[in-house]
Amino acid sequence: MTEQTNPLVIFDIDGVIRDVGGSYRRAIADTVEHFTANAYRPTSLDIDQLKSEGVWNNDWEASQELIYRYFEKAIPREQLQLDYNTIVAFFQSRYRGPDPDNWTGYICDEPLLLQSSYFEQLTLAGIGWGFFSGATRASANYILQKRLGLKSPILVAMEDAPSKPDPTGLFATIRLLGLDKLQPVIYTGDTVADMYTVEKARIIEPNRTWIGVGILPPHVQETVARREAYAETLREAGAAIVLSNVQELTSVQIEQLLR
Repeated sequence: MTEQTNPLVIFDIDGVIRDVGGSYRRAIADTVEHFTANAYRPTSLDIDQLKSEGVWNNDWEASQELIYRYFEKAIPREQLQLDYNTIVAFFQSRYRGPDPDNWTGYICDEPLLLQSSYFEQLTLAGIGWGFFSGATRASANYILQKRLGLKSPILVAMEDAPSKPDPTGLFATIRLLGLDKLQPVIYTGDTVADMYTVEKARIIEPNRTWIGVGILPPHVQETVARREAYAETLREAGAAIVLSNVQELTSVQIEQLLR
């Protein structure tokens, strides 16, 4: 690849770099169950259906929305006295654990979905890479630095940019990656919001090649039917290709996408 055409690959983290089926998603279910007085615990499919709307990338807001939707069958939303900060605090007590300085929660058991050597292979191929995630910076760095051992990775996290599908964070990641000669950008993600982010970036900067790559999170790969339905949802949202694991996005695959 020549310098002018060297692409940048930017990664979402949750569902791409780590499996959050038993962590973030479990914390969503716990939170909704708690604030509906144990009356409703959303299934994995319920959460997928909400996220397929493309605007619920923030899991705290997703939890609140599911609580609202449960109660508004009987009570108008505006009459519900939900306190967002209380919802966030409960969610974090499950995800991180009760002690914010010594994490013992679900985050500690998240399976990794790749090996750090994958990034070394991209670098050797002349491909720049970084991360744009809706996770908090602390949570993202826990997985990138502590678990994967990456040194000072380029990262734009929840605190740094508006929530997806707003592409502001995607542009910020590109800037942090350094010299920009309008290289092609590939963004990998596991949700509709991730693919919408690419579509919105293309509208703002049409002179650049933008490619959305869908990654199937582990929880949707348990049955063929669910896997195929989820893949089709990502394609309809704009994914150029849908992969079972991010490590399938090799330098050879990237070259094929850019042809």
